[in-house]
Amino acid sequence: QLQASGGGLVQAGGSLRLSCTASERTFSSYAMGWFRQSSGKKREFVAFISMNNELTRYADSVKGRFTISRDNVKNTVYLQMNGLKPEDTAAYYCAGDGSLHRFSTWYMFADEYGYWGQGTQVTVSS
Repeated sequence: QLQASGGGLVQAGGSLRLSCTASERTFSSYAMGWFRQSSGKKREFVAFISMNNELTRYADSVKGRFTISRDNVKNTVYLQMNGLKPEDTAAYYCAGDGSLHRFSTWYMFADEYGYWGQGTQVTVSS
């Protein structure tokens, strides 16, 4: 079970840090991702981190502004969001998966994740 937190209302240019804590002791066996979904749009990939912290990937729209990290002792993955823009407004979801995948960019696709947290709302005012 994944529990996301840290969302809120922030002015453009501000920062927020999202957290997602897993109740599973096998957290370190799961690759983790963050997705977001705004009203009327499909859920989109934001960031990914491998189970051993060696690999991170970002959507082009957040590259250079967002940083994903994880603490396998605390069973938590983080999304540090700096330089927030109004277009970053969305519900943010964390997701995890520990299975094998058939293609190298699997992490960009929501259907490839088996576990999801509830969304945490991020609203960026202009």
